[in-house]
Amino acid sequence: MTGEPTTAEKISKLPWSITANALNSIFAQFTFFGSSFVLFLSQLGLSKAQIGFLLSFFPYTGLIALFIAPAVARFGYKRTFVTFFGLRKLVTLFLLLTPWVLALFGFQAMLFYIGGVVLTFALCRAVAEIGYYPWVQEFVPNSVRGKYSAASNTFTTISGFMAVTVAGYVVGRSTGLNGFMLLIAVGVVFGLASVWAVSHSPGGAPLTGAEAKKYTLQDLVRVARDQDFLRYILGAGFITLAITPIASFLPLFMGEEVGLAAGQVVWLQTGALLGGLLSTYPWGWAADRYGSKPIMLSGASLRLFLPLVWLLMPRNNPLSLYLALGASVLQGLADMGWGIGSARLLFVSIVPPERKRDYMALYYALIGIIGGTSQLVGGQLVQRSANLSGQFLFFTLDPYTILFILGLILPLFSLLLLRGVRADTGVTVGQFAGLFLRGNPFLAVTSLIGYHLAQDERTAVSVTERLGQTRSGLTVDELLESLSDPRFNVRFEAIISIARTRPDPRLTEALVNILNGSELALSVIAAWALGRIGDPGAVEPLRAALHSEYRSIQAHSVQALGTLGDQEIAPLLLERLKSETNKGLQMAYAAALGKLEVKEAASEILSLLKTTENEGARLSLALALVRIVGDEGHFIRLLRHVRADRGTALSQGVTALRRKIARGHHDQLELGQTLNACAEAFARDDLVHGVKSLSPLIDHLPLDKFEPACALILRECSAGLGEFDLARLEYVLLALYVIEASWPR
Repeated sequence: MTGEPTTAEKISKLPWSITANALNSIFAQFTFFGSSFVLFLSQLGLSKAQIGFLLSFFPYTGLIALFIAPAVARFGYKRTFVTFFGLRKLVTLFLLLTPWVLALFGFQAMLFYIGGVVLTFALCRAVAEIGYYPWVQEFVPNSVRGKYSAASNTFTTISGFMAVTVAGYVVGRSTGLNGFMLLIAVGVVFGLASVWAVSHSPGGAPLTGAEAKKYTLQDLVRVARDQDFLRYILGAGFITLAITPIASFLPLFMGEEVGLAAGQVVWLQTGALLGGLLSTYPWGWAADRYGSKPIMLSGASLRLFLPLVWLLMPRNNPLSLYLALGASVLQGLADMGWGIGSARLLFVSIVPPERKRDYMALYYALIGIIGGTSQLVGGQLVQRSANLSGQFLFFTLDPYTILFILGLILPLFSLLLLRGVRADTGVTVGQFAGLFLRGNPFLAVTSLIGYHLAQDERTAVSVTERLGQTRSGLTVDELLESLSDPRFNVRFEAIISIARTRPDPRLTEALVNILNGSELALSVIAAWALGRIGDPGAVEPLRAALHSEYRSIQAHSVQALGTLGDQEIAPLLLERLKSETNKGLQMAYAAALGKLEVKEAASEILSLLKTTENEGARLSLALALVRIVGDEGHFIRLLRHVRADRGTALSQGVTALRRKIARGHHDQLELGQTLNACAEAFARDDLVHGVKSLSPLIDHLPLDKFEPACALILRECSAGLGEFDLARLEYVLLALYVIEASWPR
């Protein structure tokens, strides 16, 4: 292929394609592809079977792809599309002569005439799209395909929304065929403008040499043997069979059965356009980030709810219009998800770029057969069910009921087939759905918007903080990006935010890379975060970090391993605690061993407690001992109460202990009396007497009945109280806690 545009050129010219799609949307709504066209055919007196027959021309003409695809490739994809895209706009002008043909030659001649116009238009459309599919695969880079679809659909939906609003107003206010004629004429003007716009898109040059050779039956057989392609075609085919006839005859259902006026029926499309508009960017963004397959399957799944809504739709009720609009919004949302996901999967994963001609020709032909058949079958079903009426449970039976039932059943087959199609990412539908079920998806979405809008450092840090608070998988990519931000404070905040969110393998890997990196300040906080995030995958890297040349990294890695509950590392930590001389590492080893409940460490921690001067460090060591023998919650509550009112809190603690002993052990009456005296001393704020009473009291406990670690702690508490008196309050708290928690039953 010659004249291949660069990626930069492709991206710079995408606005022309988006403009063309928006202008063509107006043409489509005013002519062949809006509700007004079905109403136009019905106004002319065509039966539903005849309408279905005419609409089947559009997909059936796709069969010519099998015969002209090589010629299209040689002529050039762009040249083919622009030529026939323009010709079909001119063919549309012949619809304006329909009333004249009807008046002069009668209904039968008019039927043949309009059939000829539709067929000619459909052939031009088919030839154009045979060129368009390979061309659009070329001029839209895969890296922005989802965003392109989102932007294109956004502007297309906005223009379609306005077109439908105008069409509804015109059809509602006009009589006879005048309104339809006006819409067709105006639509052709916008259609010709879209031809001019699309001509500015790059690429699509004619193929030469071996690339332009005619394909043989063997080429098509090779494509047909591609299991993923077959599953995709069949899955898409079932969706087409389900939704195409419903989309064609839904306007008639809303008018004939639900009782909506013609203008209201046309306006229903605004609901579908609104649903598409609101969801197009999220679907496109999600497709680029999480892959096409989960988006496609999510859209197909949402379609399952629509037939139920239509089956339950109240008839001739003031609420009917609003319920129908709500269903249209859901329809637009579902169709947009299906459209963006399925199209992206086709271009990115299913069709190899080097064989796009063969794949696209067979794809267009097969989808044409299925689409045409769906229109014919749909028209016949509605025609043959004309006398169907009645009530079944909550459902009103009418000529359209069978269509809706098929619309409920056929997508299920599609979902079963498409689940097995090769995906472009490893994200499953369940994982994708889980992103919106965990954490706070609403805060996540607003935080993502704020992240991409943030410019200065202060704002970036604030937004990065919120990314972690969402605890949502939706923010993983932004958190990873924040770790590479050139601003130190943003990177630092990103590590803290990652520690707050849910475990994710990519986040863990990123933190491990920082742990092993050269920025010491970030490596230290990364070690802490790896423990805080709770991912078992961090255990091995943290073990390796125990051999770091930096003590701060060793200390935080030890703490993190304790938080992660790494029992296998306990013997090494105990061995290091016995030989370590650095105070910071000693504290880290003691804290980790406490979290791991290593009873053999009690003696070493008690020795360290005795020689530690800092009060905060001593309380940390006392907490480590508490964790070894019991639950830290009661100890923390006791500590908080003591800080608020020391005498009262200690008195209450001793009293509670006395009651516990008295309930279960009446033979400990003397011990209970001693505890009572101790409690009274504390209650009078006579702390010195209370502490002096507590030390000999411990010596008289039946320590041989306590667990060895508890007995050891109590002996050291007694010795510490005798040596330090009130200066070491942690011994009082530790003694009260251990006696209460481990008193033999």
